[in-house]
Amino acid sequence: MKAFPEFMKQPVNRIATSSQATPSVEGYVFDGADGSQMAFWTCSETTPSAPHVHEFDEYMIVVEGCYTLITYTANGGEERTPIRAGEECFIPRGVRHGGEVEAGTRTINAFGGHRANRVEKSSDR
Repeated sequence: MKAFPEFMKQPVNRIATSSQATPSVEGYVFDGADGSQMAFWTCSETTPSAPHVHEFDEYMIVVEGCYTLITYTANGGEERTPIRAGEECFIPRGVRHGGEVEAGTRTINAFGGHRANRVEKSSDR
C-alpha cells in the first residue's frame, strides 16, 4: 500500500496548514471522546519539521519511509533518532522535538490532547 485509504482522507477531516509543523504534508485528524486526537500524515517532499512542544503525550508509528525524530536537551544539545517503517516512538509531554522527514513518508500519530485543527475554508489547505 502506498497511500492511506480514501475513507481516511475525507475533506472534512483535513488538517489546516496552520496546524502543521511540517511543510508539504497532507494530514487528516480524528477526535476521541476524551479530547485526544489521531492524525494521519503523508509527506510529499524531504523537509524538516519545526521544533515544538506539546502539553500532552504523543505516540507515532511510521507506516512508510523514515522520520528522524530530533529531541532537544535543556543545554541546547539534540538527539536524532531515525524511525523507519514499522517502528514507533513515544514523546512525553513537555519534550521539545522536531524532525526531518523523507519524501513519501506516512505516519500515524496519537495525541493525548487537541493537536490539530481542521481546514475551515479553502484558503487554508
